[in-house]
Amino acid sequence: MVQLILVLIGALLVTALARSREIAAPLLLVAVGLAVSLVPGLDELNIEPELLLTVVLPPLLHAAALESSFTNFRARLRPIAHHGVLQVIATSFVLGWIAFLLIPDLPLASAIVLGAVIAPPDAVTAAAIGRQLKLPRGVMTVLGGESLINDAAALTIYRMAVTAAVGTTPTLGEGLGVFALAVAVGVVLGLAFGMLAQLARQHIPDVQVATLLGVLVPFIAYLTAEELNGSGVLAVVTAGLYVGHNLPRARAAGRLQEHTVWASINLLLESLVFAYIGLQLKSVVAELLGSGRPMGGLLLAALLILLSATAFRVLWMFASNYLPGVSHLIGSGRQRGSRWRRTTVLSWAGMRGVVTLAAAGAIPFTTDSGAPLPGREVIQFVAAVVTVGTILLQGTTLPPLIRRLGITDPEEARIDDQAEAEARRTATNAALAYLDGLTPGEAECERSALDRMVARMRDMVEHQGLAAAEQVGRTPAERADTSTRTFSELRRNIIAVQRSAIADERDAGHLDDEVLRRVLRELDLQEAALEGSWRNR
Repeated sequence: MVQLILVLIGALLVTALARSREIAAPLLLVAVGLAVSLVPGLDELNIEPELLLTVVLPPLLHAAALESSFTNFRARLRPIAHHGVLQVIATSFVLGWIAFLLIPDLPLASAIVLGAVIAPPDAVTAAAIGRQLKLPRGVMTVLGGESLINDAAALTIYRMAVTAAVGTTPTLGEGLGVFALAVAVGVVLGLAFGMLAQLARQHIPDVQVATLLGVLVPFIAYLTAEELNGSGVLAVVTAGLYVGHNLPRARAAGRLQEHTVWASINLLLESLVFAYIGLQLKSVVAELLGSGRPMGGLLLAALLILLSATAFRVLWMFASNYLPGVSHLIGSGRQRGSRWRRTTVLSWAGMRGVVTLAAAGAIPFTTDSGAPLPGREVIQFVAAVVTVGTILLQGTTLPPLIRRLGITDPEEARIDDQAEAEARRTATNAALAYLDGLTPGEAECERSALDRMVARMRDMVEHQGLAAAEQVGRTPAERADTSTRTFSELRRNIIAVQRSAIADERDAGHLDDEVLRRVLRELDLQEAALEGSWRNR
């Protein structure tokens, strides 16, 4: 436990250093972890693989799903499914067959296990780099959507291949049945838990309790789905997409707190995972040397599999965007030549990560007969080489590749600014319409007081609408320079009306989720200031 805490502290310090130097934190964490593992006399850090699958993976996927746009996900469902499901299935069997040919004494079933282990790309690194370098939204949607569902496809194949490797060979029909059941159970349970989480957000008065219940959702959804032979990954992702889509219907204080909590959880777990990948390589090599296998030939085979995995993704992406019948799955932007540029970036965003590492470690030690499972240490070694190799090879070259290709779309930022200004006008008009529709009380004194209050509120809303429109395009620091006021219950109702108006615009397809969250957060901060002023009176 002490060792794990020290690793967590060290990983966070390395992450802080990477952010301050504008270096991709996952790359630096892997490199530092690998260097630390080579220091003589240090004990190995061993985390149970099941803990990685059940404790680390669910919250990471859930946090990614919460920040994803369900509207964009649904609009690009075809390319996401093509890359996140079909590509992973094809990659599993192609790489498994290559491993079977390259590695002597590796049974076909074990080779397919290896293929399934290294098939799903982990887009955490690619997405972080893409956000930092402002990749177009279409590319980020496909990249993020693929990462949300490819783990489910890969882990389902992995489960079937492991079953065959330990001695029980399923038929093709049984395999398809397992896959269909996993998808159906995962999606249904994910929706159910997402709805329960949304109810907790809306009806539990204690914001801290509601937030903690939301943190438990990915773990409960994952474990329940796996217990019922469903896809825990799909359950977590479905719940996250549902909760994230219903973000405007939660209370402001809860949204603000959840954002901070999930950002902290995400940072902690990502730092731990990438540091652990670097720390594990030494122990994997030591275990392999103890088995008596020749390292030279196996290392060469692992490098060839790494190159095959990289090349297959490139071929798949370009075929998906150019071959008749499946072309235009990636789409093109407004810039000339952006189609092949987008394809190139997505082709090179194939780094492996936590799922590959955890799945390799979770392979059973023995078959049904009690004999050692053939090739287990080989699978772990190749998985480690592919994971570290893709992070160091593609992760270090992806940022300069994006800059060299000039794939960033400045026009998209301008369109977002225009959409944000329009959303603010919509919110302002909704607030003014609400004020116009107020019915004064019966008593003359109440009528006079309300009339004066409404007049002041109209002036304030119109002033804030103009001021907010002027702030479009400014940095958060520039926007933060606002004065605090004491607001009445009328102001709270106006914020609710404005929030509802921009949510309706999103639901009607006139506003992107990213712009919605930007405006929504400012309304939440206004409401939080209102709550604080009332408590301090």
